[in-house]
Amino acid sequence: MNHLEMWHDVFVVIGTSAGALVGLLFIVMSIHLDKITERADDNMRATIDGARFNTIHLLTVLAESAVILTPQPLIFIGLELIALNVFGLRGPFTFTKKYLHRHINLGQNGGFPTGLIATIICAYLLGIAGGVALLRLFEWGMYLVTASCVIKIVRSVLTAWMLMFAKAIWRES
Repeated sequence: MNHLEMWHDVFVVIGTSAGALVGLLFIVMSIHLDKITERADDNMRATIDGARFNTIHLLTVLAESAVILTPQPLIFIGLELIALNVFGLRGPFTFTKKYLHRHINLGQNGGFPTGLIATIICAYLLGIAGGVALLRLFEWGMYLVTASCVIKIVRSVLTAWMLMFAKAIWRES
């Protein structure tokens, strides 16, 4: 039995979760579009960029699930996972470059979301490491890819929650 077949159900759940969360993000953003566009300060732009990158993180997980579930050689899976995670890794670096030296106030503690950015960078690095392991035909790389996907989903949900409440705090001030 192919060992990747044992991961089938896990990645069906992961991919389905990511796809459903992307749909929810679109619904929330479209419902609140008027409120989002009424403020043009750095906090609102950072919130919009955060939501956009959140969507990219979830779409990356969805694509990773499709790669894992598509019957193909392990080498191709490894290459595709590396490419997806390198693509996704540009998000936290772009956000950092754009907002690190601006006065933004995101999250419960305010300020720049360093922990959030570090977590998502680590998740992508895990995905790259898992892809490299699979490229070298080490099936244990699937554990790294799974951890990467789960971290990206959890971090995206927590980030969406944080951005929702940060926006509510700005409205009060």
